[in-house]
Amino acid sequence: MDKAFALVKVEVDQKTDFATYFLKGEADYWWESKKPLEGEGVVTWDRFTELFLEKYFPRYMKNQMEINFFELKQGNLSLTDYEAKFNELTRFVPEQVDTDEKRAKRFQQGLKPWIRSRVAVFELTTYTAIVQKAMLIEGDIEASQKEKGPGSFPNRSNRRPGFQARTNENFRRTK
Repeated sequence: MDKAFALVKVEVDQKTDFATYFLKGEADYWWESKKPLEGEGVVTWDRFTELFLEKYFPRYMKNQMEINFFELKQGNLSLTDYEAKFNELTRFVPEQVDTDEKRAKRFQQGLKPWIRSRVAVFELTTYTAIVQKAMLIEGDIEASQKEKGPGSFPNRSNRRPGFQARTNENFRRTK
């Protein structure tokens, strides 16, 4: 709503009236029952947003979104999907990403370990630089995997059967 208000230059004292005009269904019923409890005066925009968020985005939901942010790892997500999820969750923890360097550091921490270790070498401090470098690395590895065939790096479980056993046996003989 704030973006729409800025676009059409709605004055602050008109924001509540404009916003409540567009409420539909249950939200409209909620406001019609809530408004009289606020007294006879004008309900300010700040007060309306406080009431609205209290009703439709309670504290426990915000807490859950914060937890989701802190637990977010790339895991099996593509880099594009990880970045989208990261950006979606950052709005719930603005103090954790209030500088480009903090945002970059947190994003880097959630990358797959094999991407994170390669990105870390560059000692990048901006979010955009880290995302771009990680995408280059992920793209390069995917291209290499296609050339080598399925099961190549970074999945190391594709070694030939008995490889580790033979290596250990050869090591013991040289002692």
